[in-house]
Amino acid sequence: MNTGQAKLLDEITALEEKVSTLTNHYWRTFSNADTWQFWLLLALLVLPLVALYILIDRKKAFHLGFFGFNVHVWFHYIDIYGFTHGLWSYPYKVIPFLPSSVTLDTAFIPVIFMLVYQWTINNKKNYYIYLTGLCFFLSFLFKPTMVAFGLFQFYKGINYFHLLAGYITVMLISRAITNVFLYFQQHPKTEISNTKKPIEKEKPKRKRFILSRLFHFKRKAKN
Repeated sequence: MNTGQAKLLDEITALEEKVSTLTNHYWRTFSNADTWQFWLLLALLVLPLVALYILIDRKKAFHLGFFGFNVHVWFHYIDIYGFTHGLWSYPYKVIPFLPSSVTLDTAFIPVIFMLVYQWTINNKKNYYIYLTGLCFFLSFLFKPTMVAFGLFQFYKGINYFHLLAGYITVMLISRAITNVFLYFQQHPKTEISNTKKPIEKEKPKRKRFILSRLFHFKRKAKN
């Protein structure tokens, strides 16, 4: 590592440490457990997980859980990108040192996606229609409510249509990845090897059968 690189890295590390210190100070001053916003966000973190525990179709738990984890990961990536690039912020948080909202990224958004997805599967409804409707609800009803209560803030010209694009992206990627792994599960490679084994075992049996017939024929001819 050359001198210029090391110096710049040290500057970045110092700034990140300063931002972390300011963030913790802000949380202790304005976003701690003495505020009603903290308890509202904590409820939005805990209650969806309780609802998921009660409502999830346990026969499809791995399927739905994998889908929900995809929603969590991709939504978290988008949320991190928006926060670190100054596109939006969360004035109130449950956990101060995380750059995104653990309430939305970990619980509320993944759980509501999972439950609607589960409903479309169990009732044989079109995933894309109903999940797109959910994306519109989150973008134009839920997020404006958060803005009205001071729980979410835009910067740099970002608007609700940008949020809609993000939600739809998460919806499409999560479903696509889930479908790929469901295909792998339903078409395991062992099926190919299992179909070959009986064929290989049949060859010796056929040879013994042919030899026994020939031997029997020769004995008849001698007689």
